[in-house]
Amino acid sequence: MSTTTSRPPARPATTRGGPVPSRSRPRRGKLGVQNAAGWLFSTPFLVLFTVFMAFPILATLLMSFTDFGLRNVTRPWEAHFIGFDNYVQLFGDEKFLKSLFNTAYFVVVGVPLTIALGLVVAVLLNNGIDRARTFFRVGFYAPVVTTIVAVAVVWRFVLDPSDGLVAGLLSEVGLTAPDFLGSEALAMPSMIAMAVWRNVGTVMVLFIAGLQAVPTEVREAARLDGAGLWQELRGITVPLLRPTLLYATVITTIGYLNVFEEPFVMTQGGPSDSTLTVSLNMYREGFNFFHMGYASAMAYVLFVVIMGITVLQLRLLKDNTK
Repeated sequence: MSTTTSRPPARPATTRGGPVPSRSRPRRGKLGVQNAAGWLFSTPFLVLFTVFMAFPILATLLMSFTDFGLRNVTRPWEAHFIGFDNYVQLFGDEKFLKSLFNTAYFVVVGVPLTIALGLVVAVLLNNGIDRARTFFRVGFYAPVVTTIVAVAVVWRFVLDPSDGLVAGLLSEVGLTAPDFLGSEALAMPSMIAMAVWRNVGTVMVLFIAGLQAVPTEVREAARLDGAGLWQELRGITVPLLRPTLLYATVITTIGYLNVFEEPFVMTQGGPSDSTLTVSLNMYREGFNFFHMGYASAMAYVLFVVIMGITVLQLRLLKDNTK
């Protein structure tokens, strides 16, 4: 007759200092390898960022406090430190103040037009147009990916006072087309029209993405309650699009504050500096006249303006995005 003996349950392995660490816990050596791998893969970006971004930004800041000019390109150590003289001179420079006013005009008029038109187009493409929707989306977005040279050629033809498209349409009703790009009163509005046409596609894409995230039940409930298109847009669509509206406004404002290509290609800042912007003025001072210290100070004034306006926009719309 066989007998069985019960074995005591196995005890967890222990060491003199306590229980043996579990294998599932990450080891310091493994973490070290992972960190090293992370830094290794990040090194190319860090090198490129340091050489082409961080160093130029720091050098430009230091340069703005000097009289750095053409003679200092090969001998930068001979530049003289002049403190805040460049910044003081800026706000007494009529050309800079004119460029600052032109940039503000471009932003104040262009940003609301771009945001409003982009929202209208997005609503129509999301709800109102059923056929060829993809065709219209691609058509509105095509100017965004089109080079500024091609855009300039098209708009010069459209606005040409003798043979342009607008001149031809006006001649059909017995009117004479003005010189849009040669008139001080019409040159900047023409620049704004071109900028809105070129950038409305970006805003449209952002708003379409935001509209597709709006619950359809909310809009259907509003329609059942008798809300019209305008009431639905004002009371439901726009409030639910506040985060998208904030993002679109911020990036559009930053882009318009840095406007350079449109006046550079179309008017070269003329006529009579009516389309001279801060970025174009900065380019002239730095690369035409080689007043690089003065141009650097101009760049940092523009940077402070952009930062201030961006912070103001974020604060004004912060409570509405929660």
